[in-house]
Amino acid sequence: MNLNIIAMTIEEQKAELVEEFDLFEDWMDKYNYIIEMGKDLEGLPEENKTKQFLISGCQSQVWLTANYDNGKIHFQADSDAIITKGIAQLLIRVVDNRSPKEIIDEDFSFLDKIGLKEHLSPTRSNGLTSMIKQIKLYALVFKTKEEQK
Repeated sequence: MNLNIIAMTIEEQKAELVEEFDLFEDWMDKYNYIIEMGKDLEGLPEENKTKQFLISGCQSQVWLTANYDNGKIHFQADSDAIITKGIAQLLIRVVDNRSPKEIIDEDFSFLDKIGLKEHLSPTRSNGLTSMIKQIKLYALVFKTKEEQK
């Protein structure tokens, strides 16, 4: 993982992603960039590609796991579709190594600045929404566990 990403605030990370997407004028170029991001996603070991980690509501199969360590959540994802892997990587770049509160408070409006939601098919857009809900659910669970200590 790039240590510069870890050192960035969530706002800096979102701004960087918006800038990266602003480099492309054509949406086909932006899709290709998302595909390249998908190729960079480490993926999950086969034993984590189970129904337990499968996100419902996605056109393709998407698995998302989260681990909590020292007050930060670390996410991993995988998908059987390269574009979906890219979308997962995009989200993970923003939320990985963040506190539960940061993730719960995140509104993901940077996705509108990128123009992603308006250029996805309805089923992929539903999948994106499902991924965000699952990310926030993990954060809520870890925050609740933290508060119970």
